[in-house]
Amino acid sequence: MKLSVFTVATPDLTPEELVQAAKEAGLHGVEWRFKEVPEAVAGEQPSFWGNNLCSIDPSLPEPEMLKFKQVTEDQGLEVVSVTPYLNEMKLDETEHAFHAARLLGASMIRIGVAPYNKTLSYPDLYDKTVNYLKEAERLAKQYGVKGVVETHHGTIAPSAGLAHRLVSHCDPDHIGVLLDPGNMVHEGFEHYRMGMQLLGPYLAHVHIKNARFVQEGSREDGTAKWRSEWAPLREGVIDFASFVEDLKSVGYDGYLGIEDFSAQYDSRELLKQFGQFMRERM
Repeated sequence: MKLSVFTVATPDLTPEELVQAAKEAGLHGVEWRFKEVPEAVAGEQPSFWGNNLCSIDPSLPEPEMLKFKQVTEDQGLEVVSVTPYLNEMKLDETEHAFHAARLLGASMIRIGVAPYNKTLSYPDLYDKTVNYLKEAERLAKQYGVKGVVETHHGTIAPSAGLAHRLVSHCDPDHIGVLLDPGNMVHEGFEHYRMGMQLLGPYLAHVHIKNARFVQEGSREDGTAKWRSEWAPLREGVIDFASFVEDLKSVGYDGYLGIEDFSAQYDSRELLKQFGQFMRERM
């Protein structure tokens, strides 16, 4: 297995600073955040989803976009993915991301999946997403880049099982699953090994972050009220030594990408800690 960084987690580094820090930390690849920074937040302090300095603006002309490939490869790293936010499942935006991924030499992009907030029925959202995934599969074949569905709370794919139900309509050579155990602490927990076994050839990528539960008072009926929150890798509920053993048991040999939102470390220290943490468990 190899190590990568999804640049949403390193908002205070420029692309040049990020690739140098990743190389020094012993990482092997970069997952580039593919999202514009709104003008309204451009002057703010760097943040994960706001003024993220380590993002590719999708509107960049190709020569400007190719600079991200150059700075990555100059450090001997691989462009692992182009990672957009496609929950509206618009095919024109999806195709643009596939095109950018091929341009940069990435092997995958994150594709969309319908959000779930109790306002629309799961069966309707399921049908809409499957129809989208079939079109995304067509684009994946056309561009030679895999599309991956992430296990993510707040969507109709919070677990390996529900993600598998969606992608099982597609060829695993073109459509796969990004397994994110940290997201599954918030919603969608299943035994990780069971989920990996179910996914089989659809298991395409893994994100590494941790989360925990904290009590925040009581409800009106006197019962305890809990919420989930992000946690540093060593402090959340996930046993990553066991998780890595589960990955090994199914023969996974792809990338493990850091996506830590705990804000315990600055970005350079986060990459160092991640590299050490995972090498101790691999």
